[in-house]
Amino acid sequence: MSEAEPATSSSELPPEPSVTVEIMDDFTEPEAKKRKVSTSIRNLDSKTDKLEQRLGGILCCAVCLDLPRAAVYQCSNGHLMCAGCFTHVLADARLRDEMATCPNCRVEISKASATRNLAVENAVSELPSECQFCNKEYPRNTLEKHEESVCEERISGCKYSRIGCPWRGPVHESKQHESECAHPHRSGLEIMDALQVIDQQTANERKLFDSIFELLGYEKITFNDLQLKPYRTEEFVHRLFYETSRFSAFNNQWVLKARINNMQKDPTQSSEREMTYQLILKTKTTVPLSMHFLILRGPFGDMKIHPRIHKFDFSEQENESPYVPLALSDSAECNRLLASKTINFRLVLFLASK
Repeated sequence: MSEAEPATSSSELPPEPSVTVEIMDDFTEPEAKKRKVSTSIRNLDSKTDKLEQRLGGILCCAVCLDLPRAAVYQCSNGHLMCAGCFTHVLADARLRDEMATCPNCRVEISKASATRNLAVENAVSELPSECQFCNKEYPRNTLEKHEESVCEERISGCKYSRIGCPWRGPVHESKQHESECAHPHRSGLEIMDALQVIDQQTANERKLFDSIFELLGYEKITFNDLQLKPYRTEEFVHRLFYETSRFSAFNNQWVLKARINNMQKDPTQSSEREMTYQLILKTKTTVPLSMHFLILRGPFGDMKIHPRIHKFDFSEQENESPYVPLALSDSAECNRLLASKTINFRLVLFLASK
């Protein structure tokens, strides 16, 4: 029995090392660890590649969620707004007769309390952005110049467009098109329509300049540098209007009044904004006053306006001119004016002698 026992034990011992070897082989298998390391490296690379996108999400405007193109404003808590959205928020608050607040944290904001963030402006200007024509990426501070004068894929017109050629295409194809363009070989009768459109545009511009020079020859001319200040009607809180203080011209008292979107019930519901104005005679007159008037930017204002001449005959019965458009450059300019406490401008008046 003593001999059998060692034999039995010797027969059971050999399988144990083989099991141990198999377990060790499983634990020393490097493939799983290699896969985990390679995955982490790929994730790191993808994060590095998306750094610009992540920065764009951090530095974007809190209102439009787009990267600012120019000035960047921030509230007292550091939330960012581009210049267009900042003025739009202030304009909406003006229309609602409320204090403007940050769209993120609702802290009060104003032109006095909000500050420019120059660091963000510089950082955004260095972020890459795609050219809309060639789809290549360039720093945002050079993209505008690239799209306007450098990019070979930018859209260009034919140099014979003035005589009716409608072709538009990439600038690098313009020379080939112009060498094959049929419009230079057309007869005068065939290009008359295009010339008439150009003549009409030139005639309108010429008429404006001729009218201004004619008015400058009037005996009675005066101008006033004025301020439009915001007021509200009692009918509806959103009905904002602007009015100047009384001013003197030609021995009479006048007031200029302006309104938003032709007194739309709630202008905050519209993204398009416009201003119209009227001239009001405040004193009684015994003789009719034939007035020409126009609004200019003036030395104390900064509005972007295209001057337009308007005419109205004032009398004792008709002492208010109809509302006429204030020819601002665009809706964004109207928002910028609404965001200001006052609107400075120059009013020029011409009185026709009887």
